[in-house]
Amino acid sequence: MIQLDPSWLQHVEKPARYMGGEWNSVAKNHSEVDVTMAFAFPDVYEVSMSHLGIKILYGIVNERPDAAAERVFAPWHDMEAEMRNREIPLFSLETKTPIRDFDLLAFTLQYEMCYTNIINMLDLAGIPFYGKDRDLSFPLLIGGGPCVYNMEPIADFFDVVSIGESEDWINEFIDLYKAEKEKGFPGGKEAFLRKAAQIEGTYIPSLYEPQYSESGDFIGMKVLAEEAPAIVKKRIVEDMEAAFYPTKPVVPYLDIVHDRAVLELFRGCLRGCRFCQAGMLYRPVRERTPEKLVQLAKEIIANTGYNEISLMSLSSADYSKLPELVDMLMEEFKDKQVSVSLPSLRIDAFSIDIAKKVQQVRKSGLTFAPEAGSQRMRDVINKGVSEEDLMAACENAFKSGWNTVKLYFMMGLPTETDEDVAGIAGLAYKVLDLHREITGKRNGKVTVSCSFFVPKSHSPYQWYGQQDVEEIHRKQKYLKSLINNRNISYHYHDGYTGYLEAVFARGDRRLAASVVEAWKLGCKFDGWTEFFNYEAWMQAFQNTNIDPEYYARRNRDFSEALPWDHLDDTVSKEFLRREWDRAVDGTLTWDCRRKPCNGCNACPELGTPIIDYKEGGRVEKVTFGLT
Repeated sequence: MIQLDPSWLQHVEKPARYMGGEWNSVAKNHSEVDVTMAFAFPDVYEVSMSHLGIKILYGIVNERPDAAAERVFAPWHDMEAEMRNREIPLFSLETKTPIRDFDLLAFTLQYEMCYTNIINMLDLAGIPFYGKDRDLSFPLLIGGGPCVYNMEPIADFFDVVSIGESEDWINEFIDLYKAEKEKGFPGGKEAFLRKAAQIEGTYIPSLYEPQYSESGDFIGMKVLAEEAPAIVKKRIVEDMEAAFYPTKPVVPYLDIVHDRAVLELFRGCLRGCRFCQAGMLYRPVRERTPEKLVQLAKEIIANTGYNEISLMSLSSADYSKLPELVDMLMEEFKDKQVSVSLPSLRIDAFSIDIAKKVQQVRKSGLTFAPEAGSQRMRDVINKGVSEEDLMAACENAFKSGWNTVKLYFMMGLPTETDEDVAGIAGLAYKVLDLHREITGKRNGKVTVSCSFFVPKSHSPYQWYGQQDVEEIHRKQKYLKSLINNRNISYHYHDGYTGYLEAVFARGDRRLAASVVEAWKLGCKFDGWTEFFNYEAWMQAFQNTNIDPEYYARRNRDFSEALPWDHLDDTVSKEFLRREWDRAVDGTLTWDCRRKPCNGCNACPELGTPIIDYKEGGRVEKVTFGLT
């Protein structure tokens, strides 16, 4: 157990990041359990504590009397310096146990720019980076989260990967680990991993070997053990109504990014935006009932003291019972000063009545995501909303007293032209003019935020080569030149960060050496603008003989093997190809929840229907197949 000395913690910016002991945290005696597990998020405490996935799995494992789950996050630079100076290894928050002493170390992988933090945390823990260099005297390294759908750039670091939703998987894996541990792990680590490979949704990287052509192109994955499936299919939770949900989440001592109660309305999204990887990965839609959600909200508020409830999903405004749920929540908490908030809203699903209700307690600006500045571009990406939808939503909002609107866009999308970019500024001015027309005032505010499009695996744009960074910077400056009104704020993301993200989003195992090299050159917290070092990354690629443009900017042939083909999200490649063709034609694809099936393949392969409560009862869409 590590002893934290208050005398040197005084020199750390936020000691509460490392103290533990928060309300609802669970500290078990390791000698009284069979399996110990550390859940790691490779970012700072404030970001890590906002992640719902860790809260769910932390609760599931700690419900078991035979297992203990604790948390560990990336120490900030000041704390890391103190730890290295005093030779203090990376430790857990709950019991201050060195991470190296746990049985299992599970990283959630939410974004590619956290990879050097994984290496840094392993180094602080005294754990070898590569799986081949670790025996069972070290924790088994587990990966989960959306990045695992192309795990290849960091696959060599991990022993076990959970593909998909892990609620059921985690218990099956712990059961196996416990049983083999009790037997003394006959056959050692490799024998255990071969058994683990037989748990559905489990990818064991060491049992697969990538194959390359003489020219260096990836041509396929060789399976090295009969226990390992050629294709690893994702796991999902079929019944969200009965699924575990954490009603006693850990309450932090300090402000975090999302410091509020969170209600997950449903999983999945069938809108089919072609740039959106998540919309493909989490199919099909599976809703919870409003009655269940209200019960969860009551328990969470009672157990935490939060005064705000955030309604969360990929597209929360698409929840079929949103008006009813909001009414029920407002009635339940009307005398308790508990507010309800919604994230970014789809324009066509926006209801000013709902917005007015949820902001009775606290009023803030509204956020919409048109994603593109022209109708042509919105049709290309299958956004399915029009300028008329946006203006109608803003008109209702301004008439109801709102003065502030945030608009999210993406830059660098396939087929994008300067006319499409100029349309972003045009929309912002139209919204601002609408506010003046309706209110007669000049106090309206419009914020325009533009991100750099990153092509992702398992999306219709997985074959598309990202635009050149300098071209993106030109477009950013061009858009800036078109916005000359102090009531319109313009924010954009750094193009170099998006470039690195694309390298790893479409990369293969040869990139692992570059990650380690970049870390050696000082790269950490790459997702933080003030710490991102583009030059060091370019040096790392040069030192490891990697051409980053080969991964990020190369258009790929539809027939070529992709490094992530063996990791199956159940949406077929054929469907993604059809969506690419429809994008080129600017043809829309409908949301299949209440219309004929689009043939994406997710429902029949998983044997799981869409669960939707639109018509007042549980409606399961059971007709599978392209129609």
